[in-house]
Amino acid sequence: MSVLDLEDVGVRLGDADVLHDVSCSLDARTIAVVGENGSGKSTLARLVGGLITATSGRIRVLGLDPARDASRLRRRVSVVFSNPDAQIIMPTVAEDVAFSLRAEKLPRAEKSRRVQAALERFGLAALADRSAHDLSGGQKQLLALCGAFVRQPELVIADEPTAYLDARNARRIADHLFTDADHRLLLVTHDLELARRCETVVHVQEGTILAVGAPDATIATYEEALRC
Repeated sequence: MSVLDLEDVGVRLGDADVLHDVSCSLDARTIAVVGENGSGKSTLARLVGGLITATSGRIRVLGLDPARDASRLRRRVSVVFSNPDAQIIMPTVAEDVAFSLRAEKLPRAEKSRRVQAALERFGLAALADRSAHDLSGGQKQLLALCGAFVRQPELVIADEPTAYLDARNARRIADHLFTDADHRLLLVTHDLELARRCETVVHVQEGTILAVGAPDATIATYEEALRC
């Protein structure tokens, strides 16, 4: 089963065609999406995550139609954005991670175990009772990842997850995204070195997919387009 199948997909937001004629079939475990600002990268990520719907065409994510199978898709996919403040909801760190499990209907003991294990994995156990909104930028992004991974998703969609971080914290976030082999990753990024860590790179330009392929070749084509 492919991670993503798109056939002649279009997305119209307001009076603008943000995506058009988008077709691809992707089955790599790690996929990077690159392109200039305004190219449609984030719209593609939101489409795959079921946060917006296609205006035209056919889309399948993990074999599911995001429009008809929205609840099933949400149980299998987690989304991480560049600004973690948009994802932090509860007052404390532990409560915010637990909130991600609200739809799982887990026994209390199992939920506590899952939350504690996730906090330890992301180095946040000592901050469990800290105000989530008082964390540093890097800690907040770790919390956003922790909330995403505690759900044990099949697919993680990360839209510029290192955009506002210093080099040290960006490296920590990237390592968490890439080292867990139990999930697939769709990574939207301007960081071409990060994109090179993926198995497949998708180049988006002017609302459509211009190229899909191995990292070095696809990124080289993208860099050449930037110089023109």
